[in-house]
Amino acid sequence: MSTSAESNLHHPRDLKRIVIGAMIGTVAEWYDFLIYAAAATVAFGKIFFPPSSDPMSGVIGALLIYAVGFIARPLGAIVFGYLGDRYGRKPMLQWSILITGIATFAIGCLPTIATAGYWAPGLLVVCRLVQGFAAGGEWGGAVLIVAEHAPDNRRASWTSWPQAALPLGNLLATLVLGLLSAALPGDDFLSWGWRCAFWLAAVIALVGAYIRKNVEDAPIAKELLMKEERGRDERPKITDIFRQHPRALIVAMGLRLTENIFYQVVVTFTITYLLYKHASNVNTILSLMMVANVIHFAIVPLVGRLSDKLGRKPVFLSGAALVIVWSFVSFPAMESGSTILIFISIVLGLAVDSLMYAPYSAMLPEMFPTRVRYLGVSFANQLTSIVAGGLAPFICATLLRSYGTYVPIAIYLTGAASISFIAALAYRETRGVSLRSIDRADELARANETRQSDTGRLVSSGTDSR
Repeated sequence: MSTSAESNLHHPRDLKRIVIGAMIGTVAEWYDFLIYAAAATVAFGKIFFPPSSDPMSGVIGALLIYAVGFIARPLGAIVFGYLGDRYGRKPMLQWSILITGIATFAIGCLPTIATAGYWAPGLLVVCRLVQGFAAGGEWGGAVLIVAEHAPDNRRASWTSWPQAALPLGNLLATLVLGLLSAALPGDDFLSWGWRCAFWLAAVIALVGAYIRKNVEDAPIAKELLMKEERGRDERPKITDIFRQHPRALIVAMGLRLTENIFYQVVVTFTITYLLYKHASNVNTILSLMMVANVIHFAIVPLVGRLSDKLGRKPVFLSGAALVIVWSFVSFPAMESGSTILIFISIVLGLAVDSLMYAPYSAMLPEMFPTRVRYLGVSFANQLTSIVAGGLAPFICATLLRSYGTYVPIAIYLTGAASISFIAALAYRETRGVSLRSIDRADELARANETRQSDTGRLVSSGTDSR
């Protein structure tokens, strides 16, 4: 493992420009998804589903459609990942942000169940599927374009900035919804106010696409593309990632599981829990979330730097273990109804999440060679999101309605944390590794595979001739 400060970029200001280009798309992606998550609890349960005596019924339906968006993410990861490995990261990053923005804008134009009947939730499902498809290629490309430019000894420090764009997107989504719900009477907010939050996505997407126009692929990715153009045998196949790197995929998915579930519980289900279990004020909750997201934004890069110094493994393991502690401590604290305890619980939850989320952005790019890195990183991340973050708010809301207590939810989080803890133990430390050394190891492995295949054919041919 190399501990050198090898870099593919000579000017730090250029790397900062790359980071900004990556961050703006990630902000747009998470704004689009989190504006839906917040609106699902605040508005969608009432305007896209039939009236019910059970106030949780419409919310659970809206959260189930929220999960639908995650189903399309692995398909997007395969398409964008394959094309990104084949034709470069930059064009895929531009298309992903534009498609995501268009789908989110379209949600703001949808009719409600009162005017369109069941066409309304049906069209909402379609928009969520398009959102999910585009988002499937967004995160992987944004993290990779930074990781492949960054110095080896500071890769997590730099890749943690696109990760920090998540709380920025959440902050923007929460701020917009909070301002609209505070400024408008309830009826106006439900009839048209919420739509403005979704229309804003078009502006963010256009700005992001413009900024990304000036972002270039890293030299290591450009060199591979030229090599593939010279030799057809060098071009990656979709099956390569499953056939040649199954262990990396499994470990990456295990690492992703808890972080994705836990984050969705803290930022999405907490709103549902406080509104419907304790009848908290929606504006108070959104205000607490906004401040917590500012703190989260500051913490993520600090944890990234920490994982460059201490290693990815110990930082991630501590986060997975603390998820269990948070699950059994913070829900009782929130049940007290104390605004201070609720705020502390949310902030501590986001801090714990950062211990997994920040190093993860460097761990995955360091687990795959350049020729299949976009596909490997995106697919592992997004396939896990179907059973993890996509279903987490729905599962937690269902458990809360069935049992009326946080205990089953805490047990659910404990089970997930145990799986990620085991995956982190199986992970081979990659702090400071050179991406070029990973590519050289991959070339040797593929050369050996080719020789063994040729030897097998010769042996088989010789046996047949006898």
